[in-house]
Amino acid sequence: MRIDILTLFPEMFAGPFDHSIVKRAIENKLVEIHFHNIRDFSKSKHRHVDDYPFGGGSGMVMMLQPIADAIEKLRSERNYDEVIFLSPDGKLFDQPEANRLSLLNNIILLCGHYKGIDERIREHFISLEISIGNYVLSGGELAAAVVCDSIIRLIPGAMSDETSALSDSFQDHLLSAPVYTRPANYKGWKVPEILLSGHEAKIKQWRHEQALKRTQEHRPELLDRITEE
Repeated sequence: MRIDILTLFPEMFAGPFDHSIVKRAIENKLVEIHFHNIRDFSKSKHRHVDDYPFGGGSGMVMMLQPIADAIEKLRSERNYDEVIFLSPDGKLFDQPEANRLSLLNNIILLCGHYKGIDERIREHFISLEISIGNYVLSGGELAAAVVCDSIIRLIPGAMSDETSALSDSFQDHLLSAPVYTRPANYKGWKVPEILLSGHEAKIKQWRHEQALKRTQEHRPELLDRITEE
């Protein structure tokens, strides 16, 4: 898988991508991540990438030309399955979408800033808009890092235990059941006996019941999706 990230701040990705599963996936050549500074495509002497909005109003707008040139250059080199804009008004990102994106070959992630991007970019280049939540960030970099982490961990070989991702929260629209490890008794705080029983079928049933209970208590709207399907 190849991910090309268009950003004003490539250095922001150093922390999230230099550790853990993402780092291992990159080192093992399971994924290629390439950063492209949008300013490098500016035709302005001072590498400007923003300007005042037509019609007035507060804030600045990311200009069409640098972004368009960056995307067109990448598209001239290979085919892309999705050109994704990280935006607060995009489709709310969820596990099924992460699963789908993890199966693609080449994607572009565009990180916005200021009051947004020139609308013509959305009209002519963007195939998918993604939001990671109903709030606004200073830029799209953190959202892009979240999306990358969520899909890279699903690529076969990225995790040491590939079956672990299959039992994550949201894979079946349920939150995960409680988990425990040693010691079985800590200051009188005991692990549920069923988990120590060795009875695989009963443990599986207990976990499913606990997942339903936790989802009902914390995220009941997820159960509506199960009913709809």
